[in-house]
Amino acid sequence: VERAAGLEASAKRLELASQELASRFASREADHARTQSGRDTLIAAVAASTTQLDDDVSGLASLRQQVQSADEAVLRLRANLETRESGVRVARASQEAVRAEVSELDLARAAAEGNLAHLEETCHDTLQLSLDDVTRQLAELQEDGGFDPDAELQSLPSTAAGTDAPVDADEDDEETAVSSAGSDDDGAEEMAEPVEAVPASSGPMTVDAMVAVLRAKIERLGPVNMMAIEEFDDLDERYDFLTTQRRDLEESIKATGDAISRMNRTTRERFREAFDAINTHFQTTFSTLFGGGRAGLVLLDETDLLESGIDIIAQPPGKRLQSIQLLSGGEKAMTAMALMFAIFKYKPSPFCLLDEIDAPLDEANIGRFIEMLRAMQSDTQFILVTHNRKTMEIADRLYGVTMEEPGVSKLISVQLA
Repeated sequence: VERAAGLEASAKRLELASQELASRFASREADHARTQSGRDTLIAAVAASTTQLDDDVSGLASLRQQVQSADEAVLRLRANLETRESGVRVARASQEAVRAEVSELDLARAAAEGNLAHLEETCHDTLQLSLDDVTRQLAELQEDGGFDPDAELQSLPSTAAGTDAPVDADEDDEETAVSSAGSDDDGAEEMAEPVEAVPASSGPMTVDAMVAVLRAKIERLGPVNMMAIEEFDDLDERYDFLTTQRRDLEESIKATGDAISRMNRTTRERFREAFDAINTHFQTTFSTLFGGGRAGLVLLDETDLLESGIDIIAQPPGKRLQSIQLLSGGEKAMTAMALMFAIFKYKPSPFCLLDEIDAPLDEANIGRFIEMLRAMQSDTQFILVTHNRKTMEIADRLYGVTMEEPGVSKLISVQLA
């Protein structure tokens, strides 16, 4: 009976063992199926990544071609700009030449008017008549038929004959002014009209004809702007002032651009130095806090350091390398502590306030966290808000709020060291 009972118990044990082996076999088969599906997924992901990489390479080549085309377009635009600037300079030179010509014409017109006034004054002083009266009397004498202009001019006294000189000088000046005005581009076409000359066969020109010619020339010249020289001086002074201001602005813009370039260069150098140092300290502090593993900081855009983002890659012990967003809450907290301590190692701060930073940590991780704090106490004074007893043990002084009586809070402090 005892042997039968023992055999029956052995049979039950073997039955249980067989059931356990069957369950293990089923679980291993399920694991194998999951592994196989994971392997297929990874193969598909690798193929998709390879395709994406090829697409990215082709996209990068097209982008390089676009950048090259843009550079060539910029060069063409710069050449066009230089050509237009040279045209503007030529136009300004032409404008200055026209202004000088207009000034000379204004001076010639003023001289002609002065000569005419002098002629009238000479007629009044010599003959006690105005220029219009002299012209009228000469016309009356010519109508009577007994007046020879050459004989009368020769018979006049030397003072009266001297009145012909201003007329000749005035006529020469007016002819010069009219001929100069013919080259002006700003409405001088009317001034360049030919004056009806007296034919050579008709004899010497009379005073009436001279006066008519002079009046016609003066009318063609138009009103005299006596303020032209002052206006030109004002405009020239303003042009010099604006040119100086433009040159100062260009120099200021250039100096500002140089300063910005120097600041960007210095900022890139300092950022690269700080990034490399913090990355090195981050790898060390991460390994210390996690008791192994590895981590690092990665720039999203190596070509533009000032605008590039930063990605944090962490691999705790026993896990594969992954982004910090895929870690658990405690692992995220430990990674953030490692990065914070790495920054403090690069550039220590006199004070650091930590509020419930050890809340998501277990006992083992709190011990490594405390050791890290002790190693950094020589450079930084830490102020911690915590409820963990092990964290309180490393403090030099404790501050707490107690309620000895209901409804009455009291602040107490304890000196530990």
